[in-house]
Amino acid sequence: MTDVASTKKTVVLLFGGRSSEHGISCVTAAGVLRAIDRSLFDVILVGLTKQGATVLMQESDLESYRLEAGALPEVHDNGTRVLWPASTNTRTLTVIEQTGDLHTLGHVDAVLPMLHGPYGEDGTVQGMLDLVDLPYVGSGVLGSALCMDKHVVKTVLADAGIAVAPWKTVTRDQIARDPSLVDSLDKDLQYPLFVKPARAGSSVGVTKVADASGIPAALEVAFAEDRTVLIESGVTGREVEIAVLEGRGESAPRTSSVIGEIVFSGREFYDFEAKYLGAAGVDLELPAKVTDAEFAAIRDAAVLAFEVAQCAGLSRIDFFLTEDGPVLNEINTLPGFTPISMYPRLWEASGVEYTDLITELIELAIERPAAY
Repeated sequence: MTDVASTKKTVVLLFGGRSSEHGISCVTAAGVLRAIDRSLFDVILVGLTKQGATVLMQESDLESYRLEAGALPEVHDNGTRVLWPASTNTRTLTVIEQTGDLHTLGHVDAVLPMLHGPYGEDGTVQGMLDLVDLPYVGSGVLGSALCMDKHVVKTVLADAGIAVAPWKTVTRDQIARDPSLVDSLDKDLQYPLFVKPARAGSSVGVTKVADASGIPAALEVAFAEDRTVLIESGVTGREVEIAVLEGRGESAPRTSSVIGEIVFSGREFYDFEAKYLGAAGVDLELPAKVTDAEFAAIRDAAVLAFEVAQCAGLSRIDFFLTEDGPVLNEINTLPGFTPISMYPRLWEASGVEYTDLITELIELAIERPAAY
């Protein structure tokens, strides 16, 4: 997909983080580390603990990272501290060892943030990297923050003419001031409802609600993740996903040449256990069986959404394919990226291998002009 680089570049693989998706980020990083092309890239491993400390990791630390129910991996504080560049005048990283000694980690060409959820996928880390002019894979501050907030991105997409599921938004403070709001949250919405945090991913905190009696408990589950919660109408349609990749230069964004479908066989919805822990009741059909017209409609809506939402690098965009066309569900700016995750699998089915996809994303980040 790309020309072989004349010299090796150095990439920081950043993972872990403060969100409830910390463990998934660790497993993603392990998959990327095993696959990245070492003839093109040297890799510095920087883990973010659950408290936000930046620690220097070794490859051996990631060897045991895998998805296991009840035992997701974690970045532990080993006493080191990685210091980002002090200004735009340098792209050199420094580490403070456990002993207190400082030494340089050398020049860094780009950061590959394999982070999910708040404080990683929401523009927080992206802003920090922009401040010191350090290139990174993925969307910038605006695109990351926008797509992380389900209420705001749905508002923007709907204004652009992209179909989204009907919804209402409520905050914990609003309900505290007026508890009777709970009784009207389902007005003009269609059951089943999905109650979900505004800013969380991997289906964390999401509850499917069959009737009004289930709303209060579902709100508490969602409020445990975020102070703002969405109540969405259930949409009757097939759940399909397409991968989007930033274009080179002035070229338009590219999509995978196939889409994937989440097929249910006994599970209520595509929850955390089904996505990551192999829970029964859900199968992935790849490629999904769609007509040329259906694929074109999904592709065109995905490209438009990618550009409207100011995305860059990569996104997996999820739709409901209804009788009236695609209805956009979510834009994931840092989707699951293990070798078995949907985003790399969509590109593999489109002729782009996992290792080549990683290379393309890093090269896009290095070539992308600065935000300002």
